[in-house]
Amino acid sequence: MAKKAVASLQKGGGKEFTKVIVTTKSAKTGAYTFKEGMVHNDKVKDVLAEAQKNN
Repeated sequence: MAKKAVASLQKGGGKEFTKVIVTTKSAKTGAYTFKEGMVHNDKVKDVLAEAQKNN
């Protein structure tokens, strides 16, 4: 079944999206947190720039 799901992403609009994982470090505890999201390929640079700006 997993092969069908992957194959359907290759044929459909799934190629237009990228999984973005942003890592942030907590100032209080020093622990890292991760935020994941599916972003359209055109907006990846904007999302990464925003994450860099907030750190």
